[in-house]
Amino acid sequence: MDKQHLIEELITIITPYTEEKSALERVGENTDFIKDLKINSANLVDIILDIEEKFKIEIDNDSMAKMLTVKATIEVIESKLQANAG
Repeated sequence: MDKQHLIEELITIITPYTEEKSALERVGENTDFIKDLKINSANLVDIILDIEEKFKIEIDNDSMAKMLTVKATIEVIESKLQANAG
């Protein structure tokens, strides 16, 4: 799965949780969930649960703590997908 496809999947997941709907048009690897999209920490947990369900992965607490930007989130998803494939 390429990065652009992962970003598109993430946008679908985060859309219901963001207060900044206009910022969704500019989501890229450097997008910060809290600063740019105004997603609160409680909703970040919901997003992570949605990601786990969508990609059929488990995200540990250390990985969860890193998932504050789109880039970091993609790295965690890719890492977990590779671990599951192996």
